[in-house]
Amino acid sequence: MGNQKQTIILFDLDGTLTDSAEGVIRSAQYMQEKMGIKKWADEDLKFIVGPPLMKTFTEDFAMDAETAEIAIGHFRERYTTVGLFENRLYPGIEEMLIALRAKGKRLAVATSKKEETAVRILEHFGVAKYFEVIGGDNRAAGRDNKAKVIAYVLEQMKAEKSDVVMVGDRKFDVEGAHAIGIPCISVEYGYGDRAEFIACGADVIVGTTEEVVELF
Repeated sequence: MGNQKQTIILFDLDGTLTDSAEGVIRSAQYMQEKMGIKKWADEDLKFIVGPPLMKTFTEDFAMDAETAEIAIGHFRERYTTVGLFENRLYPGIEEMLIALRAKGKRLAVATSKKEETAVRILEHFGVAKYFEVIGGDNRAAGRDNKAKVIAYVLEQMKAEKSDVVMVGDRKFDVEGAHAIGIPCISVEYGYGDRAEFIACGADVIVGTTEEVVELF
């Protein structure tokens, strides 16, 4: 390892820095109840963690855009008050961030989660201080997919693409990074798996936070 030369590292949030599945799943079930939809079991809702909500609700729940907007409103009623704290840092995350900063790396977050919610979560866990920029979904500003969020973070950091790498746990991170023209390191401790990473063309696959540090 140790062959990654980039100085700027972007991190996904859900499934990469925090294990947020419980809060996301409970909030999705709350949405189903509010919408009069049959409530799905926890196991059947694991796929919802990570991708943009609009994509999930229109594609996986087969909602039209107008209905999906209402569903997202119900989801956020619960998530922004209770669900965001049904969450935990993965073991070794703070140690990883400290070690990367000690190596002179500039760190940022690029998440499909609503930006203000991402900031609240990272501040709650005491790790917001390690990141120069926390970028997330902001549909009012036109940031409604991973690639747009990544582009926004790069702009804020005045970064050259050749000096940036993404770290994430799902194919959406790889696809978003590649759409912008940067590589992606996929982590197996989150919600994705090796088969998914290979299929979407992940540049590097690692199993632990320690291995992320060793890459640099």
